[in-house]
Amino acid sequence: MRCGICPHACDLDDGQTGLCRARSNRGGVIVADNYGQITAMALDPIEKKPLHRFFPGSTILSFGSYGCNLRCPFCQNHDISMAVSKRSGTVYVSPEELTKKAQELLPDGNIGAAFTYNEPLIGYEYVRDCAALLKSRGLKPVLVTNGYINKKPLLELLPDIDAMNIDLKSFSEGFYKKIGGGLGTVKQTIAAAAGFCHVEVTTLIIPGENDTPDEMRRLSCWLAEIDKSIPLHVSRFFPRYKMTDRNATPTDTVYALADIARERLMYVYEGNC
Repeated sequence: MRCGICPHACDLDDGQTGLCRARSNRGGVIVADNYGQITAMALDPIEKKPLHRFFPGSTILSFGSYGCNLRCPFCQNHDISMAVSKRSGTVYVSPEELTKKAQELLPDGNIGAAFTYNEPLIGYEYVRDCAALLKSRGLKPVLVTNGYINKKPLLELLPDIDAMNIDLKSFSEGFYKKIGGGLGTVKQTIAAAAGFCHVEVTTLIIPGENDTPDEMRRLSCWLAEIDKSIPLHVSRFFPRYKMTDRNATPTDTVYALADIARERLMYVYEGNC
């Protein structure tokens, strides 16, 4: 059986788990093993997602599971993104329980629920079920994602999503090959999502990898062609996971690249500076 969620298209024998570590072939059916398996949950400021122009000042119930379909050596949440269920200390939370929890937090300024921390779209069925239920109760479903998903499942999901922050990790196909992804797919996701919901984009600036003025100019020009009002978060890298040998991105570099992005985009934010 072949999984159809992302371009990896894992061809799985019965009992075999895909590259994302969260989807497997169970009796001839591809299922999300991480369905409802929550590793982290918190009430966060919406700006932490980061979403700076979507109900600013509000909070959102944020939660994550385990697994990821990319292999970023700089991952900030590698303890859950690279985990498997037996090691991740999960707690099962049904869509009904999640929605109820989000409703209980309305007095605290909560506007909905954010699928975040690990890559949520590898648990596609849980996102789909929760998003539809949240939306039916007047709550706002939010996705924080790497955007590495096939177009068909994405388009089926988007009507039930109110906002997304999508990582655009680089504007180089070579960079994406290093982390096991594809620039074209992520660009497709950003363009499609912008037609359905509020979208903000985040680019983590890593010294020596994606920090040239030329790359930022090409990235911001492309984004402006979709919509110059899409906010871009230019974020500072700190040593993490398999890249602890690198220095943090100089703040001057982040500010300079943000200024380049402002030549084309209306809203640009420097992150972690």
